[in-house]
Amino acid sequence: MAGMRLLILGGTWFLGRALGELALSSGWSVTTFNRGVSASDLPGVQIVHGDREQPEDLKRLAEQGPWDAVIDTIGYVPAQVLTAATALAPVVDRYVFVSSVNVYTGWPNEPLHDESPLFDCPPDADATFGADLGYAGQYGTLKAGCENAVMQAVGQKRAIVLRPGVILGPHEYVGRLTWWLTRAARGGQLLAPGPADRPIQPVDVRDVAAFALARATGQDYGSFNVTAPMGHATFAELVDTCIGVTGAGTQPVWTDPDWLVKRGVQQWTELPLWRTHRGVWAVDSSRAIAAGLACRPLCDTVSQTWAWMTAGGSAITGEGEAGRAADHGISAVRERELLKTWLQDN
Repeated sequence: MAGMRLLILGGTWFLGRALGELALSSGWSVTTFNRGVSASDLPGVQIVHGDREQPEDLKRLAEQGPWDAVIDTIGYVPAQVLTAATALAPVVDRYVFVSSVNVYTGWPNEPLHDESPLFDCPPDADATFGADLGYAGQYGTLKAGCENAVMQAVGQKRAIVLRPGVILGPHEYVGRLTWWLTRAARGGQLLAPGPADRPIQPVDVRDVAAFALARATGQDYGSFNVTAPMGHATFAELVDTCIGVTGAGTQPVWTDPDWLVKRGVQQWTELPLWRTHRGVWAVDSSRAIAAGLACRPLCDTVSQTWAWMTAGGSAITGEGEAGRAADHGISAVRERELLKTWLQDN
């Protein structure tokens, strides 16, 4: 929007990148704040390099304001989010924080809605809080604390919290869809986790960006689950589209989920996006849909991600969040062994 000023905390990876591209193409004046060490900045943005853990960097950033809105795509530690939001509160109007469905105590074991119970975490918690809960529990707990930090710093009527589920699309660095596409392109028989008709609801990164940017200019506030509608797609659609766009003639062999569990196949990682828990793909996003969330077909997300990959894109590898791509995907040897056993027994 012409004349509107947006600050993105992050702005170089995946969602932050998609936000920057969309905002620039929509006429926003965009500032990005990041350390400048993980990925290249987008052309056309005003760049402020700094570390959100350093108060002097946040003070220098605030001096570049004011902005109509800030969108925080990278907040993970509540104390750091609280410090940043407090520093920016005088120079931003609306504060959009990208959280996660992991903040719900019931995820992924039970269906969720916007009012489901949340983890309890103080707004000034440090990175060690909840360490005894394991990675997933601690991640959700800390994200809940980040939400509390934003609310405390800017007030309820200026805060918008987005809780995405699985986000897919071009520039993905986690390695979920990129693994399935790479595997489909290899050909042969593919180990597919049944049931084939199981509903899934990943959301495209560009649709999350569009919804976030709309919230930055709207009048609503509060929290929104940001997932595709329940029943939006199936696991078979994911696998078949990966096979179709790669053109490798790969043959899916659909296997029983209990059989895979008994053989120790790691859910969510060895076979990315596969999980037997009943709530993992049962997140009610009707509030966001009523507010304007529009989700493109999964086949578009898959085909456009493949187009990006074949044009030279790939999952980022490295440490921290970006290094998660190395944790996804079953080895070719283990896949062949499982397929052999399954076909012999069935």
